[in-house]
Amino acid sequence: MAKQSSIRKNERRKKMAKKYEAKWAAALARANDPSLSVEERFAERIKMQKLPRNSHPTRVRNRCALTGRTRGNYRKFGISRIKLRELASQGLIPGVTKSSW
Repeated sequence: MAKQSSIRKNERRKKMAKKYEAKWAAALARANDPSLSVEERFAERIKMQKLPRNSHPTRVRNRCALTGRTRGNYRKFGISRIKLRELASQGLIPGVTKSSW
């Protein structure tokens, strides 16, 4: 089980990334717009730097929904490889069966 503070910190980052999503998209579009002058594009880059650090979506870490584990997560299920194996063995994940040959 991951530290509760790490899980809460990641939740705050998710919330902040969602809040600033439109600002990031608009600033990035203007910063990469070749029709604008170099000074205007540079000014947009400065605006992007002034946004909160945790507001960028790359700061959000994928975590297991059950344990909070950061590594070995399956995006499709939203859980770690360990919990996936446990739940699949118990037959609690529809459509997933243990392979044997």
